[in-house]
Amino acid sequence: MDLLASELSISRATLYRAVGSRDALLGDVFWAIGRLFLAEAGGEATGTGPDRVIQVSRIFAELMATAQQLKQFVAEEPQTASRVLLTTATDVHNRAVDAQLEIFVTSGLTGDPEEMRRRAFLYVRLMESVVYSDILGLPEVGFDLAEPALRALLPA
Repeated sequence: MDLLASELSISRATLYRAVGSRDALLGDVFWAIGRLFLAEAGGEATGTGPDRVIQVSRIFAELMATAQQLKQFVAEEPQTASRVLLTTATDVHNRAVDAQLEIFVTSGLTGDPEEMRRRAFLYVRLMESVVYSDILGLPEVGFDLAEPALRALLPA
């Protein structure tokens, strides 16, 4: 935060007033990356329904695997990464659930809004185990292993 404040030629106090906390800033940065990857995955995916949702997820997971800055952050600060990316300490997880709901809708999946939100929440948690297995202390969880469970969460 000191370096960023210096680079922006502002005081640390001004920076903290603007971003709230280091975790909030990191959450915003990593959500911006995730949002770009989701947009790219959505643009590349074809078809409709559950197959499109799975395709978006597969492409997203592949893109996330190439995010070197994220990998470095996770390796250097696993506890902070866990807090920022996987908990309600920042808005990253809630934003991911909202984005997953949008993917459901644009793919043509419908249902009771509350049930769809619960499905999106579970879907995101499962995707987090694929993308962030190292933070969770798991051996690598490949997308192919997770795909049947992801499909089971999708409404028919």
